[in-house]
Amino acid sequence: MPSALVVGATRGLGAALVKQYASQSATAEVYGTTRSGSAPQGFPDSVKWLSNIDLTNPDVGDSITQQLKGAQPLDVVVISAGSFVLEDFSAEKGPNWAEEVKMYTTSSVAPVFIVHRLAHAGLLRPGSKVVLVSSEAGSIALRHEKEGGGLYGHHASKAALNMAGKLLALDLKERGVVVSIVHPGFMRTELTKSVGFDQHWDEGGGACKSQFWLMIHLSHG
Repeated sequence: MPSALVVGATRGLGAALVKQYASQSATAEVYGTTRSGSAPQGFPDSVKWLSNIDLTNPDVGDSITQQLKGAQPLDVVVISAGSFVLEDFSAEKGPNWAEEVKMYTTSSVAPVFIVHRLAHAGLLRPGSKVVLVSSEAGSIALRHEKEGGGLYGHHASKAALNMAGKLLALDLKERGVVVSIVHPGFMRTELTKSVGFDQHWDEGGGACKSQFWLMIHLSHG
């Protein structure tokens, strides 16, 4: 069973992944991040929590590596943290500056700093895999007139993450580290429910979190 770090581990996909990794072996080294100063409830006791990890903090990469000091290199790093706020072009619900900055920072800026710090701290080795949870929402080619505009921060931050992931893959190739950018599908999570998308779960074919675990598990054997 590989050692794993899940960034954004207290809800949704991240929480499901942490629980699945921890259930695979009693001796597995499973790390999860939380914004809180204490370990969250409802998780296996074997999970090791990195506390006070805020992806909007410029020092997020250093905060993670400092709490991993002395740990063995990681086999798998999954960055699944995200932020999503509804926006449209109306005067009432138009673009929100603070929320867009949060979406960009969380989705596409912080992952670069986290991966950079992990690599230079010796926590990524040849064969390590970095999985960036993105979305087809970041695809420019898949956006058509019928879907309309709006949701600027959500779509554009995922597009930025896709490019950041591509660049990280190029930089880490010589180190033997694989970077994967994955679209988990339309998921039945707290995040999609929080913006009212749960009403579309059935008609949109909303996937369960366990299905995403299978995708990640198969990707690293």
